[in-house]
Amino acid sequence: MQLQDKLTVSRVKDAIAKSQNYLLSIQYPGGYWWAELESNVTITAEVVLLHKIWGTDRERPLHKVEAYLRSQQREHGGWELFYGDGGDLSTSVEAYMALKLLGVQQTDPAMVKAQKFIVERGGISKTRIFTKLHLALIGCYNWRGLPSLPPWVMLLPSNFVFNIYEMSSWARSSTVPLLIVFDRKPVFLTDPAITLDELYAEGVEQARYELPRKGDWTDLFITLDDTFKLAESLNFVPFREEGIQAAERWILERQEVTGDWGGIIPAMLNSLLALRTLGYDAADPIIERGLRAVDNFAIETADTYSVQPCISPVWDTAWAMRALVASGLAPDHPVVTRAGEWLLSKQILDYGDWAVKNRKGKPGAWAFEFDNRFYPDVDDTAVVVMALNEVKLPNEKLKQAAIARAVNWIASMQCKPGGWAAFDMDNDQDWINQIPYGDLKAMIDPNTADVTARVLEMLGSCNLLIDKGNLERAITYLKAEQETEGCWFGRWGVNYVYGTSGVLSALSSVAPDKTGLSIERGAAWLVAVQNSDGGWGETCRSYDDPTLKGQGPSTASQTAWAILGLISAGQATGKFDKQAIERGISYLLATQKSDGTWYEANFTGTGFPGHFYLKYHLYQQYFPLLALGRYQTLSELW
Repeated sequence: MQLQDKLTVSRVKDAIAKSQNYLLSIQYPGGYWWAELESNVTITAEVVLLHKIWGTDRERPLHKVEAYLRSQQREHGGWELFYGDGGDLSTSVEAYMALKLLGVQQTDPAMVKAQKFIVERGGISKTRIFTKLHLALIGCYNWRGLPSLPPWVMLLPSNFVFNIYEMSSWARSSTVPLLIVFDRKPVFLTDPAITLDELYAEGVEQARYELPRKGDWTDLFITLDDTFKLAESLNFVPFREEGIQAAERWILERQEVTGDWGGIIPAMLNSLLALRTLGYDAADPIIERGLRAVDNFAIETADTYSVQPCISPVWDTAWAMRALVASGLAPDHPVVTRAGEWLLSKQILDYGDWAVKNRKGKPGAWAFEFDNRFYPDVDDTAVVVMALNEVKLPNEKLKQAAIARAVNWIASMQCKPGGWAAFDMDNDQDWINQIPYGDLKAMIDPNTADVTARVLEMLGSCNLLIDKGNLERAITYLKAEQETEGCWFGRWGVNYVYGTSGVLSALSSVAPDKTGLSIERGAAWLVAVQNSDGGWGETCRSYDDPTLKGQGPSTASQTAWAILGLISAGQATGKFDKQAIERGISYLLATQKSDGTWYEANFTGTGFPGHFYLKYHLYQQYFPLLALGRYQTLSELW
């Protein structure tokens, strides 16, 4: 075996050993892995607002939020949507709001800088709908400038052209509570009471509280919204109370025993806001559980307090297991068997919202979080299946039965175009993204290349079978989704590097002979966008500017994804680009820290493309280990 002078077998083995030791050292006693899921500061700011509205702020260490927000403010005065983005208007307005609610004076130097940043970018009137909503709750914006959400939407049947189940799971769990809030239009008193008049660039007296028109067909929604507002002013909203009652019941039915709603902070905050609007008391057990669930998403240090948008223990555990086994840990090692048994205990055997459109499937999936029985997802389930398949558990019969149940569920979730979505099937009415309320453009959950790829990788790597015709449909879908450059879009990771890596692993696993040309084009694209330092990187801006596909500073996670894709492509075609792979490995070796970890500041996870990004703090650990492990196995054959 020939290796470059600076790339020795011993260095790879040493890097693997150090990385393994680090992962082993942070496993929780229960058997799982779980690390911070970082987003922007709006989540924490909205939690401050929530507790001020409920009057529960003094029961939490919210005084530490001020230090957190100050630490996240950038030199230009604003706060970022993702690392290095130059500052985001809506994010900055919400951070400013939270600081004022915490008692920071408008004359504070940080506030002066923030005000200047915000006003120069158009001020409150140019912010997103959800920022305006949060300001309206405390009288800092007029409800007239927000879209109407008629509560009778709750009563539309599931076979109607539009109903709540045509929205993505995350939009649904966040929107149903807002049907109550938008109908009642509450204005809550806070302590301290604040104004944000200074953030209106045009002057608060000149502010126009109206929805913007685009001059195209989508203006029909503005006209429709005007009709809804007229009906509200005349107190002529049909089935108003029935809709409110249905929404309240829906919220209560979907609260987990742990207090969570939907496994995400927006759904949790909105549900608590809806119940506050309806007059629930803070001492009510439902509210107490809900507020405690929000607390469980918080990260408190000696000086700071912040809140995560979600938590990812199932996802982190499955990937950590795969990385450890791929890098040489025995499949029956106590560490991975303990993790495998924990994952088995988290399989969801209840029917969730997915069953509204999927009338044939039976439960058997996994969710992202500790508890989320209504919203398991395809991506997590496929990764868990692969992780379980790669380990040997004390009760193998139970494991195999769990895998079979999961695969059957996934098969039943295939969408009409041939791919898979995250949480639902055939949730793809794109016009819904054009309604004024949906300015984040994340109202639906259509099938995507990256989730579809995960399913096919699962089928191929685990030697699992689904209907041959359905498999062919999925392969055809992935081939059609390939971009002209040879890459694939990444919906849930940044971005084309993520999508391309996943699809190469998938096609190489299930159809190397039929998709050889597609695989070669994908691999060639990865090689073409490799950075001069040997790594790969891609900025979140590539979602808004396709000319930035595959461009950005190198990161450990994105470099690992590219290596994994190239290795899979080489195994499928017999054409390995050894130089590109080894340069990538050299980058990982050079950037590993002495304690076995890697660090990247950049966000490489995606919530809503163009609008919400994530940094999974373990991505920079288990993906490099997985890549090194796959490389070590491969290099023994070279």
